[in-house]
Amino acid sequence: MAHRERHKSHNIGWLRAAVLGANDGIVSTASLIVGVAASNAEHGAILVAGMAGLVAGAMSMAAGEYVSVSSQSDTENADLDRERAELTDDIESEKLELKNIYVKRGLEPDLAREVAEQLMEKDALGAHARDELGISEIFAANPIQAAFASAASFAVGAAMPMIVAVFAPITFLVWLVSAASLFFLAILGAIAARAGGASLLKGAVRVTFWGAVAMAATALVGALFGTQV
Repeated sequence: MAHRERHKSHNIGWLRAAVLGANDGIVSTASLIVGVAASNAEHGAILVAGMAGLVAGAMSMAAGEYVSVSSQSDTENADLDRERAELTDDIESEKLELKNIYVKRGLEPDLAREVAEQLMEKDALGAHARDELGISEIFAANPIQAAFASAASFAVGAAMPMIVAVFAPITFLVWLVSAASLFFLAILGAIAARAGGASLLKGAVRVTFWGAVAMAATALVGALFGTQV
């Protein structure tokens, strides 16, 4: 029976958007809550600010990711259209081009020519997309998938510090939200590293450090201005 291997790179399409969304959700919402709370705002105002940040952030992530990945998709489609036209106009030159790519990768010229011809006989555009343009099914841009993953993961990430803020007493809210958010970030970093086949400790420390920096900065701003929201 044929065996299809599943590599870590197969996760890259959804993993990047999901990790980015969840990380931003935790960091931005926790930072907003901590910054507003540090200004001595009332509990209700803190929760309103946090909820507004959750909704606005999720929509912003979805829109931004959709536009960004759509631009990438447009570029890929333009390159494929150009390649399709070149295959129609001068297929021999395209065979030579593919052959030269394989020669540079270490194949003998005659074998490279044979490989190019056989691959192009089966799927000429696919062969050029993969080996000339670097476009494959794994890495192809998917705007809808990226937008949904970013928005959903942002909302899930933002909900974590929000839940803590709802139940935390106002006196300890800054410390409880900060500590819980750093804990959530460490877990997220470890999960992302696990899914990507990287070091769990490195992934956890990386996102936790920058989350701590962001929350400390917004807490400082809130304390310095001391504005009642």
